[in-house]
Amino acid sequence: MNPKNIEDIYTLSPTQEGMLFHILANPDSGMYFAHQLCILHGKFNFFAFEQAWQKVIARHTILRTAFVWEGLKKPIQIVHHQTKLSISQYDWSELSPTTQEAQLQDYLQADRKQGFNLSQPPLMRLAIIRIAVNTHQLIWSCHHLISDVWSDAILLKEVFAFYEAFDQGKNIELQLSRPYRDYITWLKQQDLTEAEIFWRRELQDLRIPTPLGIDENKIKLSAREERYAQQEVEFSLTTTEALISLAKQQNLTLNTILMGAWALLLSHYSSNKDVVFGTVLSGRPMTLTGIDSMVGVFVNTLPARVKIASEDLLLPWLKSLQIQHINLRLYEYSPLVQVQSWSNIPKNLPLFESILIVQNSKVDISQLGTQNLKLDNIRSFASTHYPLAIVAIPGANLCLHLLYDLHRFCGMTVAKILREFEEIIKAMVANPDSQLGDLIRIIDEFEKKEKSLALEARRKLNASKLKSIRPKAIGL
Repeated sequence: MNPKNIEDIYTLSPTQEGMLFHILANPDSGMYFAHQLCILHGKFNFFAFEQAWQKVIARHTILRTAFVWEGLKKPIQIVHHQTKLSISQYDWSELSPTTQEAQLQDYLQADRKQGFNLSQPPLMRLAIIRIAVNTHQLIWSCHHLISDVWSDAILLKEVFAFYEAFDQGKNIELQLSRPYRDYITWLKQQDLTEAEIFWRRELQDLRIPTPLGIDENKIKLSAREERYAQQEVEFSLTTTEALISLAKQQNLTLNTILMGAWALLLSHYSSNKDVVFGTVLSGRPMTLTGIDSMVGVFVNTLPARVKIASEDLLLPWLKSLQIQHINLRLYEYSPLVQVQSWSNIPKNLPLFESILIVQNSKVDISQLGTQNLKLDNIRSFASTHYPLAIVAIPGANLCLHLLYDLHRFCGMTVAKILREFEEIIKAMVANPDSQLGDLIRIIDEFEKKEKSLALEARRKLNASKLKSIRPKAIGL
């Protein structure tokens, strides 16, 4: 490392420290590696695109940051004055759509396997693939140690603003963003005394983590196989509109309703009436001026403890859950490792094994692009160290992604969870005056119906096989 290229040095945020801990414990797992993909339609100016990204990297210190830990008591992050972004170009336009998709999947897998050298910025790279005339596939690979979903959206907005200007031979200046160091400084100024009181009260008498109760995959994976996978379900427009309408009518947030749905499912799976799962908060303190436009890792994952009584009515229960969440957000800066130390859960056990993420940012990526370059088919993939991560992406059709650890779950189990999540949401919006016990019974009935249909399908398949091998009668 060239000392002349060092701009700044400071410690990690608690979230970054937690990520780094799990990465170093499982160096080949590919966790916290993220892919953002989209299709670019229109005449593409590679030089303007490259210029735009370099301009954005120059604006944000976190994008020029490396991580060092060997031989140190605590890891540090080192900001470089300059760093060069790698942008690869490929032309697949002569290939068939089927071959293109196969090559894309191979590229993504190899890219994840390659990973990043955490001590060498930038911890991201790009690929531009020409797939047809004036049509390009963009692949943005990025490590979560330097950015979260909100920050990703800010970066893409800036990139396309600069791209449009450079494409037209112009130059623009955007308002300066505060460096990530300012957030680290703010974190160090927080007094954890009140947070400790809150969390000890919140987690008192909790002795063991909530068992997921749906683990069933015993497959041994080779070192070359992917450890994490993803499935998704897109809610219908009718269900999404009914969900948003219920939230507005009852002054509830989408996050509250989804937390309630997962709490009910987790209660059903674990057979517990007192469940704990992780809730992912934006972690952006409104008291820090300019926080909305800062780029870095601000998200924090903290425990949400939810109690379910069968006789409780849904709406009052959801409203109390929302108040509980608002109180929790007052302490969203709390380091998770500290929160665990304030609980009675043994240190060798996780506080929770599933997390719920409701994506929220000030920028709608689907609306980005320029006058001559449009975006669509936006996709993303990431992994965490948690066995189950539910990611809700708001839109005209609410989309749920379920990221899961293949060491713990098989695809059929995950598909079942997604179906039942959608079913519980439908039941909640259709019967908002229900008791919680009624909603859980709906899931019981849904499972019984699915099992019955599966058995019937298997019976018909077996009967069909038997018929196909039955010997023909021989005429005399």
